[in-house]
Amino acid sequence: MGSRLLPLVLATAALVTGAAGLDGSATWLVLLAVPAAAAPAFLAAGDALEGKPAVLRAVSSGVALALVVLASAARENAPTGGAASPIAAWALVLALFAYGVPLVAWVLEPVRVPRDRPQRRLRPAEVDELLSRAA
Repeated sequence: MGSRLLPLVLATAALVTGAAGLDGSATWLVLLAVPAAAAPAFLAAGDALEGKPAVLRAVSSGVALALVVLASAARENAPTGGAASPIAAWALVLALFAYGVPLVAWVLEPVRVPRDRPQRRLRPAEVDELLSRAA
């Protein structure tokens, strides 16, 4: 199973190292974040296609993956010795927000209280009546 924490950590590290002026290491960190972001995105999409309740996770992971790829492309196309485009930093910031959307939805989700209601067993006369109605 893909961890959503690894691409989050790599994107945060890339954002911090890019802000610190270490563009070379930020480029490598963003490049490493691409496959790390792809794994949970593909797994969540597969879970959503199977009918599991993972649509929000699939959408947010897919959006984050697209933003990490955009940031990687923007950093890679920066001129040698020059600063990276601001698009790279903004894409990483938006990817971090996209990774936080399921957490916010989880916090805002109403609490469901399970009701354990014992099921009443049918008497033999009731079973016979139900079977005669069905026939």
